[in-house]
Amino acid sequence: MSVKQERLDMILHREISNILQFDLKDPKLGFVTVTDVQCTKDLSIAKVYVTFLGKQERNDAGMRILQKSKGYIRSTLAKRIKIRKMPDLIFIQDTSLQQGNKIESILKNLD
Repeated sequence: MSVKQERLDMILHREISNILQFDLKDPKLGFVTVTDVQCTKDLSIAKVYVTFLGKQERNDAGMRILQKSKGYIRSTLAKRIKIRKMPDLIFIQDTSLQQGNKIESILKNLD
């Protein structure tokens, strides 16, 4: 991964987190955390990994809200970050925390 790509990933991570926390005014979104952002090599697509606090129904509702708000988030990013072409955002629910908890419980049961 190039330095430019890593830097853009970090900047997008920070700015998307700020937008979700302060600018997006949808109470149904709940508590959302951006865990990672990965851009493709040509910087045309950015995969944004998010986690939600709560049950699966709330997670599904949060993902629907993020999909609806994708245009607003992207346009706000374009105003804040000066790059030639803003990557298209793809929101993905990050399940690594649940998988880690599942593996941890399996390992505890082995003792």
